[in-house]
Amino acid sequence: MEVQFTEQIRQLQLGDGETFHGEGILAITKALLQSGVAYVGGYQGAPVSHLLDVMVQAQPYLDTLGVHVEACSNEASAAAMLGASIHYPLRGAVTWKSIVGTNVAADALSNLASPGVLGGALIVVGEDYGEGASVIQERTHAYALKSTLALFDPRPELSNMVRCVEHAFALSEASNMPALMELRIRACHVRGQFTTRANVAPKLGTHALIDEPAGFDYMRLAHPPVTFRHEKLKVEQRLPAAQRYIVEHGLNERFDGARRHVGLVVQGGLYNALVRALQPLGLADAFGASELPVLVLNVTYPLAPVELGDFAAGKQALLVVEEGTPEYIEKDVAQALRRQDLQTAVHGKDLLPATGEMTVEAMLPGLIAFVERHLPDVDLTAARAWLVANAERRADVAKALGPLPARPPGFCIGCPERPVFSALKLAQQNVGPVHIAADIGCHALATFEPFSSGHSILGYGMSLASRAGVSPMMQRRSIAIMGDGGFWHNGLLTGVQAALFNGDDAVLVIMKNGYTSATGTQDILNTPDEAAKADAAAHAALHQSLAHKNQTIEDTLKGMGVQWMRVVHTYEVDAMRRTVQEALTSPFGGLKVIVAEGECQLERQRRIKPWIAGLLAKGERVERVKYGVDEDVCTGDHACIRLSGCPTLTLKDNPDPLRVDPVATVIDGCVGCGLCGANAHAATLCPSFYRAEIVRHPKWHERLLARGREAVTALLRPA
Repeated sequence: MEVQFTEQIRQLQLGDGETFHGEGILAITKALLQSGVAYVGGYQGAPVSHLLDVMVQAQPYLDTLGVHVEACSNEASAAAMLGASIHYPLRGAVTWKSIVGTNVAADALSNLASPGVLGGALIVVGEDYGEGASVIQERTHAYALKSTLALFDPRPELSNMVRCVEHAFALSEASNMPALMELRIRACHVRGQFTTRANVAPKLGTHALIDEPAGFDYMRLAHPPVTFRHEKLKVEQRLPAAQRYIVEHGLNERFDGARRHVGLVVQGGLYNALVRALQPLGLADAFGASELPVLVLNVTYPLAPVELGDFAAGKQALLVVEEGTPEYIEKDVAQALRRQDLQTAVHGKDLLPATGEMTVEAMLPGLIAFVERHLPDVDLTAARAWLVANAERRADVAKALGPLPARPPGFCIGCPERPVFSALKLAQQNVGPVHIAADIGCHALATFEPFSSGHSILGYGMSLASRAGVSPMMQRRSIAIMGDGGFWHNGLLTGVQAALFNGDDAVLVIMKNGYTSATGTQDILNTPDEAAKADAAAHAALHQSLAHKNQTIEDTLKGMGVQWMRVVHTYEVDAMRRTVQEALTSPFGGLKVIVAEGECQLERQRRIKPWIAGLLAKGERVERVKYGVDEDVCTGDHACIRLSGCPTLTLKDNPDPLRVDPVATVIDGCVGCGLCGANAHAATLCPSFYRAEIVRHPKWHERLLARGREAVTALLRPA
C-alpha cells in the first residue's frame, strides 16, 4: 500500500476564487497547472519530491487537462524533456534536487539554453543548502550564469511563489531563455494560503495533438556553427528582454522604509529570515514592516541595472544579503552601480558570513556591523543582548543535559540493507580490510557507526565507476555498493558497462529493495507489480519473497554479459558473508555481481499493517514473529549491537546483582526481521537470542497446546 496524496490532488483541482491551504511545494505544483503547463517531468529528491509524487498520482485528473507527466530515470533525461519547448509553443516544467541534480542535467541544460525555447521552460530545483542539506554545499546560481538561464528565488509567501511561477513561464517565452526556480527547504515547507485561479488546459497537449512536426531549422540545433550565433543572441537579445520583463512586471519587490539613506538587497528566499533578524535591532516589527528600504530579488539572475540604480540612488550604503560563496549578486550589484557612476557603498561578504545557511543568528552580527557603521543613532544594546541570550540558552541546555550520546543516522528498523553490512564486516575479518566505494542512497547510512563502511561517494550510481582508479592499485579486490535506484539512474552505464568493457576485476553489490527508497520509495523498473503486492497468501513472508518477483536487474546483467552473479537474500547473513568472501577470493577475473535481495521495510510495513489490522478487526488469526534476548544467557559482551546497530537492539540493567555489565534486550518496535539472531549465528556469538511467535486470535487446538506446554514447564520450574 503506497502513500496516497488524495487531499493534495483535491487541492490541485481548486478553481477560480477558492482558497488553497498547504505547503509551498504543493502551491508551486498548483501554479504549474494554473500556468497552462503541457508536460511535467523530473527526478525525485528532497525537498521537491512532493511535486513529482503528487503529479504522478494525479495523472487521471491531468489527463482531463491534456497534461503529460513523466517520471524520469535521472535528471539528465528530465532536462532533455524540455527540448519539446524549443520548437513548439508548449510550456514544460521539470524538477529535481539541487545541486547534485543540476550537475547530472548540466549537459542537457547547456544544449537547451543555446538555441533557446519557444514555449516557456521551467526547472524547479530544491536548493538543498545549509544545515538541513544532505548534499554537497554548492548553489544553482553558477549554472544560471554559465548557461544564461533566468534564476528565480521567490520570497517564501505562497501567493508570491505562485506569481513567480506564472511569470517564470512568461519571462521564458518573452526572452527565449529557460528559467530556473530555486526553492530552499524552508520555502518548500512553509505553510500558508492563496486565492486560486482555474487550471488552464494547454492549447497543445495530449488532448490536442500537434498536427505536423516543425519544419527543419538548423538554427534550433545546439551545433556549430550556429552556436556562435546563439552566444550573441544570449547577450544582445535574450538578457535585455529578460531584464525588461523583470522591470515592466515588477517581479522584484521593493519595500520602502523611513531610513532612506541606506538599503538592503536580499535574495527572495532569505527575506523572512532578514525581517526576523531586523527585529532585535528595533528596525522591523512583528508584521514584517522594516524601517530600512528592502529590495527583494525574486529574480536573482539576470539583475536589471536600471532597477538597482533606481534603488541605490541617494543612498549612502547598501548591504547585499546573499547566501554562500562566491558572492555573485554582490559583485553584479557593485558592477551595475559603478557603471552608472553611483558611488553608493556596497557591503556584503565583508560583514556577513561567507559560507553556510543564512539563518537569523548568522545574519544578525553582520546587520549589527552595518548599522553600527551607517546608522550610529540606533541603539544596538538589545540586539547584542539577544545574541548573548541565545548563546546562554544553548549553554544552559548543554549544561542541564550534559554531554549527549552520539546519535548517528541509521537504517530503519528491519531495513534489508543493514544485514549486508553486517556480512561485509564479518567477511573482512576473514579476508582482510578492503576498499569500499559507497554510493548515494539509503546504503550511505553505512558510512556511520557501527559499520563505518565506505571510502568515497562520488555521485548517484557512480560507486562502481569510482573504484576504477583504485582497484588496480590494491592488493585485494575492492567492493562497490549500489542501490537498485542508483543502478537504473546511472550505474548501469557508467559502472557496469564500463567495467565489462574494460574487463575490470571488480565486485559490485546491488541492494535490490524494489524502490528508490531514499527519496520516498518511488517505483522503479524492478518494483514488484501490484499482483505480487496483493498476494495475501504471501504476507507472512513477504520480506523474504517479494523482491524476487521481479528479475529485471538480473536479466539486464545477464544480457550485458555478466558471467559471475549471485542472488542472496539480505537477511541470510552467513550466506551473504560466504558469498562476499567468494567474490573477493574467486579465481574469476571479471566483474562479479552480488544481488542482495530484500524488500524495503518501509514499503512492507505500509502494506502489511492495514492488512493485519483488517484481520484483527474480523477476529481472524494473526501471527507475528518477535525476537528477544535471554538475559540469563547474555554475557554482556555487546558484540551483537556492534555488528547490527538496530535501534530495537539496546541495553538494560543486568537483573543479576552479581554482574555489573548491562545485558542486551530487544525493545518494542521489532519487526521480526531476524537480523540479530542471524548475526549471532554467523559470528558464532552467544546463544542468547530466541525467536518467539506471538499469535493473536489463535485456533482452539493452539490454545489447548499452549495450556499443555504451560503445564509441563510449570512442573520443570523450581518451587
